[in-house]
Amino acid sequence: AGKMCTITDIVDQQRVVVDGPASVTGVQRHMMPTKRLSLTDFKSNIVRGAREKALRLALEKDDTMSKWAATSWAKKLKAREVRSNMSDFERFKLMMAKKNRSKVIRKALKAKK
Repeated sequence: AGKMCTITDIVDQQRVVVDGPASVTGVQRHMMPTKRLSLTDFKSNIVRGAREKALRLALEKDDTMSKWAATSWAKKLKAREVRSNMSDFERFKLMMAKKNRSKVIRKALKAKK
């Protein structure tokens, strides 16, 4: 969930074959139901059932992964991953920083009135 992959072949109306490639995104080639996919606007010109090497070269040529990393969707996924990997103390420091920031904003707004 939340990983970028490429549809390499369409099996039927409800299933497709996806591939990462694993060296780039960590997704192995496997069959997946279309209901579990979220399509993006990125498209690479590859042949049907392309192997991992051809797929990797096509993604590098189109610069797809850097374009994906620049989208707000990818940034949200990355932020969610960073937050989930925080320790208890890091979450505490984040909470205190947010409190201090809101306190400064509140004081500035009060001073303007």
